[in-house]
Amino acid sequence: MAMEHSFLSQPRTDDPLPPPEKLGYLALSRTTDRVLQILLGGDLARLRADSVAESLGMSSTTLRRRLRADHTCYQFLLDRARQYRCEQVLRIRWRPGKCLAEELGYLEVNSFYRAFRRWTGLSYSEYKIRYAL
Repeated sequence: MAMEHSFLSQPRTDDPLPPPEKLGYLALSRTTDRVLQILLGGDLARLRADSVAESLGMSSTTLRRRLRADHTCYQFLLDRARQYRCEQVLRIRWRPGKCLAEELGYLEVNSFYRAFRRWTGLSYSEYKIRYAL
């Protein structure tokens, strides 16, 4: 039932990894890494860019500037954190879309369904038919 091509998935240990310069990933700054840690460990329904910036001891403008230096933004990192959390929940057990959307911090269930299709290429119901236990 796993989503196999996740942005945040850990590589399998039996797969040979190419040299670091060929991985195609940018090294993350300390700020971007800390934002991801906060998002992955926090309540996605309540975390906003300004509160994350405050917890890092900087202004929202500084946070935006530092993330931009890493060629990213808060919304992109939030989306990746939601995708990762969704994968983790669905690996344990199937949840109704409405419940999962609320847990991931979506105000509208349809926004979650659109994001889910973007992440997996399948609608939530198609995914359930294909992968649910």
